[in-house]
Amino acid sequence: MKKFYLIAVLVAVCVVTHAQTNPIRIIMIGAHPDDCDQDGGGTAILFSKMGYAVKFVAVTNGDAGHQSEGGGMLAKRRFAEAKEAGKRYGVEYDVLDNHDGELLPSLQVRLQVIRKIREWNADIVIAPRPNDYHPDHRYTGVLVQDAAYMVAVPNVASDTPPLKKNPIFLYFQDFFQRPNAFRPDIAIDISSVFAQKIHALDAHTSQVYEWLPWIGGYLDQVPSDISKREQWLATNRAVRITPEVRTSLEKWYGKEAAAQIQHAEAFEICEYGTQPNEADIRRMFPMLKKK
Repeated sequence: MKKFYLIAVLVAVCVVTHAQTNPIRIIMIGAHPDDCDQDGGGTAILFSKMGYAVKFVAVTNGDAGHQSEGGGMLAKRRFAEAKEAGKRYGVEYDVLDNHDGELLPSLQVRLQVIRKIREWNADIVIAPRPNDYHPDHRYTGVLVQDAAYMVAVPNVASDTPPLKKNPIFLYFQDFFQRPNAFRPDIAIDISSVFAQKIHALDAHTSQVYEWLPWIGGYLDQVPSDISKREQWLATNRAVRITPEVRTSLEKWYGKEAAAQIQHAEAFEICEYGTQPNEADIRRMFPMLKKK
């Protein structure tokens, strides 16, 4: 027993040492407090467990996302939910004070995004694609695209030191087909942390048990027994692995291992920012197993 304990300690020390000597800093940017959680929460947990620094940023405060609450009180509630979720993920969680449902890709908000990326000294930036049903999602994608080059320009947002290198910019997975379908360049096996992802999503009570079921027409399906909610949420919020994502998993994990993966998150490489090759991706995403 002691032997196995010592091995576990040594592995943990090696992981932390690797993270300290080869730091990777990841920032995920979503429109609302809970967007990064759904689209990249499992990957964030994996990075966090390896000792890497992860930050979630919500560009709006979520003050419109509810059927019976709104304004400052809802924003305060969603801020508290985001902070609790951050603890469960093992990430830092920032919420910007822009109104939900009113986001525009203005210079003011672009500068906010530039500063957040710079302050975090990000190596990887992940955001939505700029084609989506929700204008806040679309404009968050545009804002991050507009920031992609400017994060290294000293005379833009000059009160915050520019990055010395351009990060890798990625898109979260979506299922929209026009004007072009999502391309899963990177696919991450999150099966081992899926339960933790669900537990973290559970912190967004106003969204996953109230607003989203109401607007989606399935509020009557939410369990009244709180002890059963996470089990229900695991079914409700699981993302299907498409054939394209399965093919990407086979590339990164091998066909045999990929066939066993139950839960995954996928990302598309944005054509702005640093363009990584396969070796770069494996270095920046150490959770990808060699085939």
